[in-house]
This record gives sequence, C-alpha cells and structure tokens, in this order.
Amino acid sequence: MSNVFLSGQLLCSDQEQVAVVAQHLPLHINLTRAEPGCLSFEVNPTQNPLIWQVDEQFKDAAAFRAHQQRVAESEWGRATADIERRYEIEGI
Repeated sequence: MSNVFLSGQLLCSDQEQVAVVAQHLPLHINLTRAEPGCLSFEVNPTQNPLIWQVDEQFKDAAAFRAHQQRVAESEWGRATADIERRYEIEGI
C-alpha cells in the first residue's frame, strides 16, 4: 500500500465564499484529522485572500476514498459545493 497525496487549491470567487470557508473549515479540519488513515491535513490561506492551499496525506487509497465519501455527505461538502477546486492526486 502506498500513501495518497492530494495537493491543490480551493478558489473562492468572492468574499461570500471566503466567509463560508472560514465558517466551516475548523470543524472540517478537526473531523478529517480524526479519520482513520489521515496522516496529515492542512488547509491554509494564501497571499491571495480568495485562494486556500490544500495538502492532504492518507495512508492508502481506501482511507482516501472513505474521506472523499464522508466529505461529500458532510456540512462542509454541502456548504462549499459551488467553490472551485483544483487538485492533483498521487498514489491512487
């Protein structure tokens, strides 16, 4: 089994989307870091106030898929569904 890495950006289109991210991000980070197989999970603002840098590492593809499924059904997933994501995934 090999680790799965996701790296990329969450691109907000306006300050309203930034506010949604800021509101929901702390719980999303806490829940993700508590998932079995999550090795690291970081979402940080960049110099551009509309862009967040996302870096994730999971122990294997199964853990990553479980994370993706949980997120799709979560409050975070629903609240941020319209925000553009540009991610690259390695190890899957």
